[in-house]
Amino acid sequence: MAKSSNKSPRRKRVEPRFESKRTVRAKPSDRVGSNQKRGGAQRRNKPLLWRFVGGLLRRTPRLAYWGLVAGLWGGLVVSAIVGFYATQLPSAETWQIPERPPNVRILASDQSVMADRGLTGGKALRLEEMSPYIAQAVVSIEDHRFHKHFGFDPIGFTRAMVRNAMQGRLREGGSTITQQLAKNLFLKPERTFGRKVQELILAVWLETRYSKADILELYLNRVYFGSGATGVDAASRRYFGKSARHVELSEAALLAGLLKAPSRYSPARSPKLAQKRANLVLKAMQREGYVKPGTVTPTSANPGENARHFRSGPEHFVADMVMKEAKSILGTIDRDVVIETTISPFLQAAAQSYLTEALAKHGKKKRVSQAALVSLTPNGAIRSLIGGRDYSHSQFNRATEAKRQPGSAFKTFVWLGALENGLTSQTIRNDVRVAYGKWEPQNYDKRYRGAVTLDHAFSKSLNTIAAQLVMETGPKNVSKLAGRMGIGSRLTANASLALGTSEVSLMELTAAYAPLANGGRTAKPFIIKRIIRDNGEVLYRHKSLKQKSVVSARALGDMNAMLANVMANGTGKAARISHPAGGKTGTSQNFRDAWFVGHTAHLVTGVWFGNDDNSPTHKLTGGSLPARVWRDFMEVAHGDKQKLPLPGAAEYLAALPTNIATPKARPDLTDPQRLAELQNLKARVKQSMKKRETRSIIDVILGRGS
Repeated sequence: MAKSSNKSPRRKRVEPRFESKRTVRAKPSDRVGSNQKRGGAQRRNKPLLWRFVGGLLRRTPRLAYWGLVAGLWGGLVVSAIVGFYATQLPSAETWQIPERPPNVRILASDQSVMADRGLTGGKALRLEEMSPYIAQAVVSIEDHRFHKHFGFDPIGFTRAMVRNAMQGRLREGGSTITQQLAKNLFLKPERTFGRKVQELILAVWLETRYSKADILELYLNRVYFGSGATGVDAASRRYFGKSARHVELSEAALLAGLLKAPSRYSPARSPKLAQKRANLVLKAMQREGYVKPGTVTPTSANPGENARHFRSGPEHFVADMVMKEAKSILGTIDRDVVIETTISPFLQAAAQSYLTEALAKHGKKKRVSQAALVSLTPNGAIRSLIGGRDYSHSQFNRATEAKRQPGSAFKTFVWLGALENGLTSQTIRNDVRVAYGKWEPQNYDKRYRGAVTLDHAFSKSLNTIAAQLVMETGPKNVSKLAGRMGIGSRLTANASLALGTSEVSLMELTAAYAPLANGGRTAKPFIIKRIIRDNGEVLYRHKSLKQKSVVSARALGDMNAMLANVMANGTGKAARISHPAGGKTGTSQNFRDAWFVGHTAHLVTGVWFGNDDNSPTHKLTGGSLPARVWRDFMEVAHGDKQKLPLPGAAEYLAALPTNIATPKARPDLTDPQRLAELQNLKARVKQSMKKRETRSIIDVILGRGS
């Protein structure tokens, strides 16, 4: 038996080999140094652009495929985004242009526009009613491809984004006029991606529903131009004092320039920036072909004066009062209305100029900062209303809302009560020291004159006589009489009522003198004559109430005679005019308030000077500044009117020691040449009120200035 071996048999090594019988040979092109070298040189000798195009062509099918895929996915993403934000909008079936907020146009008695009130500050105009320069200027600077795009301008948007990228900040938005309109009409002023998408959706909708002219008209009537002016007509009146119908080329350029940044480029705030921006608009208009090449020069539009004083004019005190009354008459104002008032633009301008001049010349010396004036016809129609020195600084109406002590101007009702009790202007009373409880009135000069007539005591405004009369008549009876005459404020019925210690407004005190001018009948002040819609529909017409007599004929005549004597020989000498007139001075305690209230057969006017903080003036009396302003205003207001006697006073005036005389320093406006000059003045004031030249014009006519 053979032994078994522990070693395993060695296996034979198998070498790798090709199973195929084909012989593999190298190609000539694979040989180093042959065709490879020559072919590579050929490719390198071809132009780079050719090689790029050739490569692109070889890859075109693949690029087209992936481009199509990317486009489909991009479209889906964009559709999803648009759809998402579209769902947050109301149903398209409910989309409609919202009503423009109503405008209230306030007219003076001559039908001239005094103010526009409402959220827009102006009336909507048809595109064809506007100056053509306006649309041209706005399109040139805001959206020069407006007539070519469909609401969204891809070219303009891309250009804006490139410029923003180059400058490293967002300076241009690329929004079209249609997009801006969509934003103003439907969306909140948010700077978000979603709002931008919704803006685009609404812009396309607007383009499908309205013509380009309609869209431009809507835009110009709704866009904000700064300084509270919405719409181009409001802006034109705000900055130039005229309708958008009459805007010139340079003015249109300035208005269009405001749209980029109304506050920044407002001529009321930055006139130089506004002019610079307007010049850019003019160049854009030339580029678009609206202005002939070579004719563009720096704009000459100069809105500075009107822009600065737009909200300082006295007409705004009137507008505030009118709006308050209109709302009480109509309730909610939901459509455009026109309100015709009783205000005279001429008298309004004259009154403001005289008050301003008086404060400018004497305000610092007399330590007085405010003044007010009210003038109305004997039947109560308000012809002029000045509520303060400057509306832009304070909108508080001191003629209607402020209540102050009238001082001796209230004595008219005390004396009238005495006359109603049977006394006359020639009744004797003793000017002596008197006391009622702890109250001991003193005369202004601290003198006592003994026996005096009521006429003399009234002309010198003696306090001791006033106290005696109020106690004889009874404080309650005097208070009731003042109420019948037109004083609506609550009066404290005590002895000091005689000296005007109960507070009243200038409006009610002036109105309470109206019965003395109209023959003794009540006269409730009114400022609105008529309210109408644009289509002529009359919503309201003032109807004069049946006036009742509040003063007897005898008392009326005697009172008017004594009021005339105040101006002829008493404390009101500075107020004398060339027409028969009567009036009374008033100075409250510690010289806090100074008044003059007086009347003719044509007008009743009251003037007040004082301080808002009720601080004392420097010995300012009613016989000084108030009387002089009253004289200047009434002289101009009566220049072409017939001289009429005060009601019932003729027989009493004849018995006075000194009749009313025309001051020598005053011009005689009854001369035909002077009357012609006055008529010319009225025409010039009407044209120049917006330029604030009224003061100098009046001076020229009255011979007080060069």
